[in-house]
Amino acid sequence: MEARLALVVVALLASAPAGGANVFNAKNYGAKGNGVVDDTKPLMATWKAACGTAGAVTMMVPAGIYHIGPVQFHGPCKASTLTFQLQASRRSDHQSAACVPGTLKAATDLKRFGNDWIEFGWVNGLTVTGGTIDGQGAASWPFNKCPVRKDCKVLPTSVLFVNNQNTVVKDLTSVNPKFFHIALLSTKNIKMSGLKISAPSNSPNTDGIHIERSAGVYIMDTHIATGDDCISVGQGNDNVDVARVQCGPGHGMSVGSLGRYAGEGDVTRVHIRDMTFTGTMNGVRIKTWENSPTKSNAAHMIFENLIMNDVQNPIIIDQKYCPYYNCEHKYVSGVTIKDIQFKNIKGTATTPVAVLLRCGVPCQGLVLQDVNLKLKGQGTVSAKCENAKAKYVGVQLPKPCP
Repeated sequence: MEARLALVVVALLASAPAGGANVFNAKNYGAKGNGVVDDTKPLMATWKAACGTAGAVTMMVPAGIYHIGPVQFHGPCKASTLTFQLQASRRSDHQSAACVPGTLKAATDLKRFGNDWIEFGWVNGLTVTGGTIDGQGAASWPFNKCPVRKDCKVLPTSVLFVNNQNTVVKDLTSVNPKFFHIALLSTKNIKMSGLKISAPSNSPNTDGIHIERSAGVYIMDTHIATGDDCISVGQGNDNVDVARVQCGPGHGMSVGSLGRYAGEGDVTRVHIRDMTFTGTMNGVRIKTWENSPTKSNAAHMIFENLIMNDVQNPIIIDQKYCPYYNCEHKYVSGVTIKDIQFKNIKGTATTPVAVLLRCGVPCQGLVLQDVNLKLKGQGTVSAKCENAKAKYVGVQLPKPCP
């Protein structure tokens, strides 16, 4: 009788208010977290209960390994704030204590997936924190034909935030996604910090954070080492602020690619600052497709206080972007680039052309201020320009285009 009473008390405590919040423990809804069973349904059931409760609510996923297939953590929710917490715990063996994170591990059978693995959608006041997201992408990467085929089947993104408002994502680790690590679609006011994002340098299309049709995106104090863009700012975004991000390996910090599809929106007010790039293909890049089916703007951007450590292309605007083999390069991009500033950028390039400004229609309002880039090893760096007349201020290495 006493043992049964103790179990009841433990269960009540696990779901009782803590610090003013209702806490819903996934273990109480059948999740095992033992790295063996499929915990998809228990996690969905926990979310349903948490989402349907008013007030400040926490969905807690205790330390352990939770194998799950596709999940949709969708609202709208009754909760005024909802925290999705992948918990860490301390385990002692009388000699040492190690922090063991809660880990969500993706199924490897691609037939189970659509475009995404984990979706957080239509929630206001969501916080996602702690733990590890493991996409187990290595088994899927050989099936990714997107680097060479336009009609490829897109593999699932690890975590998609769609149609959320007032979101916080912090202290989260993402490893080995099948496609993108994290994607933001139609989000408003999202703050991301303390993220650790990693995949092998040869993993295809594993962008760290991809952003589309969003406004008010803040990414701070994060380390990204992956096989594609560390951060990619796609179409239809406004007010994107990135600061103190370590990038590398990977393809760098990209705005684009833009102009491939009809109906794309403008990209405006992008501020990239205090970043370090190490061994990346590119540093900061704006890339647009030729022969765009619609016209749009990429405008009002500042890239400043950046360090390039052995980067192939530290500064690049490419309006003839095409990753495929049969590119004709005979059209003009429909994306107008204007009011772009590159300020206080220094370090080393691994190719002679350290600054490439290749515009379609002439770029407007380009400013390069205090650019100091040197070639790794022997030789000098140069700049190459096409339809790009820029204003140069302060130190300029390489020398400006004639």
